[in-house]
Amino acid sequence: MKVTKSIIINRSPEEIYGFWRDFRNLPRFMRHLESVDITAGGRSHWKAKGPASTKVEWDAEITEDHPNELIAWRSLEGADVPNSGWVRFSKATGGRGTMVTTYIEYDPPAGKAGSLVAKLFGEEPEMQVRDALGALKQVLETGEVVLSEATIEGSRVKQPAAQPPEQWNPTPMPTYSATL
Repeated sequence: MKVTKSIIINRSPEEIYGFWRDFRNLPRFMRHLESVDITAGGRSHWKAKGPASTKVEWDAEITEDHPNELIAWRSLEGADVPNSGWVRFSKATGGRGTMVTTYIEYDPPAGKAGSLVAKLFGEEPEMQVRDALGALKQVLETGEVVLSEATIEGSRVKQPAAQPPEQWNPTPMPTYSATL
């Protein structure tokens, strides 16, 4: 399967490349990633959440690295989910920041059936890439990923019980009496 997604982020290619190139930053905006550990020689070890609370791991290596422009990778032999791809950073037209484009090719566990199960559990990579790019935009433009009170996680909505804000101090409603 192949996934390509793009987003414009109001930051320079240098800033975004630098942030992305430190792979330890990726779990900050890729919610399915648990960790990325840097190993030797352009290699890294990845741990992620799979569908139905499964865990997947793989080792990857950088295949191309053009500072401020492109990072390409591929998983190594024995990956739970064989994958490869690239991320490109290019100036957006009109001085609007940077166009970040990602391309990922992967073999879903259990083939097409596994892909369908992943979609049902909200873990399908196309959704993950779209959500991750939106979260990257938030992190780089505001410093954090903003979640609403009702946050979609996987295939369900997590919504806390309604609570008034701590500073909320309602004024008592006036009472009226009517005389007939």
